[in-house]
Amino acid sequence: MSTSEKIKGPASYFPSIEKNYGQPVEHWFQLLKTMKELKHMEMVNWLKAEHGLGHGHANALVAFHLSKSKA
Repeated sequence: MSTSEKIKGPASYFPSIEKNYGQPVEHWFQLLKTMKELKHMEMVNWLKAEHGLGHGHANALVAFHLSKSKA
């Protein structure tokens, strides 16, 4: 049995996001920082419309980004 802890929550999507879209997740967080005036779903829809991300991936990025910005 592995001693490493399984990643849960939005961060569990990060390897797939990096593989599918060819950018590190930090790239997406930098873009989201410029969208401070938008609400959660507005950010999700923006990532989907402007950058072609799938809903689950966009939602995971936004959820993680917002949780870190509130901390």
